[in-house]
Amino acid sequence: MNPAKQVNPWLIAVTAMLATFMEILDTSVANVAMPNIAGNLSSSIDETTWVLTGYLVANAIVLPLSGWLSSLFGRKQFYLACVAVFTIASLLCGVAPTLGSLIFFRVLQGIGGGALAPISQTILVENFPKEKQGMAMAFYGMGIVVAPVIGPTLGGWITDNFSWRWIFLINIPIGILSMTLTTLLVSNPPHAQKKGFAGGMKLDYIGIGLLSIGLAALEIFLDDGQRNDWFGSTMIVTAAILAVLGLAGAVIWELRRPDPIIDFSILKNRNFALSAMLMYGLGFTLYGSTAILPIFLQTVLGYTALWSGLVLSPGGIAMMAGMVLVGKLLTKIQAKWLIATGSGIAAIGLIQMSGFVLNVDFKTAMWARVVQAAGMALLFVPINTISFSSVPKEKLGNASGLMNLFRNIGGSAGIALVSAIFARRSQVHQGALVSHLTPMDAGYGQTLDATTAYLAAQGSSAVDAVSQAQGILYATVQRNAAMLGVNDTFIVLAAIFLTMIPIAILLKKTAPHDGPIMME
Repeated sequence: MNPAKQVNPWLIAVTAMLATFMEILDTSVANVAMPNIAGNLSSSIDETTWVLTGYLVANAIVLPLSGWLSSLFGRKQFYLACVAVFTIASLLCGVAPTLGSLIFFRVLQGIGGGALAPISQTILVENFPKEKQGMAMAFYGMGIVVAPVIGPTLGGWITDNFSWRWIFLINIPIGILSMTLTTLLVSNPPHAQKKGFAGGMKLDYIGIGLLSIGLAALEIFLDDGQRNDWFGSTMIVTAAILAVLGLAGAVIWELRRPDPIIDFSILKNRNFALSAMLMYGLGFTLYGSTAILPIFLQTVLGYTALWSGLVLSPGGIAMMAGMVLVGKLLTKIQAKWLIATGSGIAAIGLIQMSGFVLNVDFKTAMWARVVQAAGMALLFVPINTISFSSVPKEKLGNASGLMNLFRNIGGSAGIALVSAIFARRSQVHQGALVSHLTPMDAGYGQTLDATTAYLAAQGSSAVDAVSQAQGILYATVQRNAAMLGVNDTFIVLAAIFLTMIPIAILLKKTAPHDGPIMME
């Protein structure tokens, strides 16, 4: 008997989620601190963004290898090592004296954190009986989808009230607690024991190399594309080529090996492949909307970081409540119908956001986010449930790593695309609006005269009043262009949710149950 089965599974769930929540939080918590880090370490914002990119690159490389590395070292031993590396790297990030050292320590942190989410997911599934695995997956999902939502708000609060260094230092006590509880409560089932090289495992240099190059290049392409004008940059073109060659080469190479480090053949399973597409879409829209909404609230409407976070926070509460509910609904309703329904509800929330105007009030913005979040709450648990429904236990670690990789890559692509759409569409709308700022346009002339008269009445000279009025009208054009660009971005995200509905319907029917049905 597995000793872990003698422990209350909910204690194991809390233990598994501690490090995972901490790791997922660190993918977004540092975003708002970039200006402070740049100023403190005497660097530019562009240089500082490698603090984010380096972490994501390292994270993406380790994620799909988590199953193979767990077999090599033993799952519990590898998990403890990952938490230790992540915790030590967090300490080093918090005391880093230069930007170069901070980037290096963030890469180290990403290496340690990359395997935490898939291993935690595997531990949860294996330590809960079949009838309670839906609730366990809901608990896991809370950390996965809520952490990116609260990350920017928490990071902003810590940076404003303390120092950016505490964004990393707060991980230390959590990491120590996670290692302590893991040592005491978690144990390896027979199929997760250490195999090692002595047990017949081989180091696939070519496969690891191709995968590392492909994923690293893909993350650089997605993260730096917008800042470097996409294919107008030689670096981004090179990254795109390396990503295609590296990933295609890795898939071809691994499919031909008898002992692959990543078993891509699992994607031949229809439900798993479709679920991976759905998880990519969920990551895309979750991270994409979480990135664009604060930008809109802070740069267009003038909200503070705190008030921006308050708009998003009720959505996080809605997601947590919805996941508890969906864990129970899985006993009565097929997962595919919950996924289709959730995608539709989330699309409705984003369509509401696409109708925002410059005088939108706090309540309207908050409730639109709540509707979107409620829809997403119906997605994560059913997607994971149906994806693992026919995965053998010995392949669960590999499947979990791939599923988390699709979510992470989807998130990176979502952030990259919404940034590009927002920038491009804002420029298009600004060009259209500026064409009306001519003396030949009656509306513009009347508004300019009225504004000039108002400023003159406030004490400005005639010449200054005209100049100031033109500046005010141009600023108004910029805000309206940005508003329209945001509307277009929300429409694209809504369309992605709508495309997920037919994908969900294509999933094979499974009998309603609380969690994955593992093949013995």
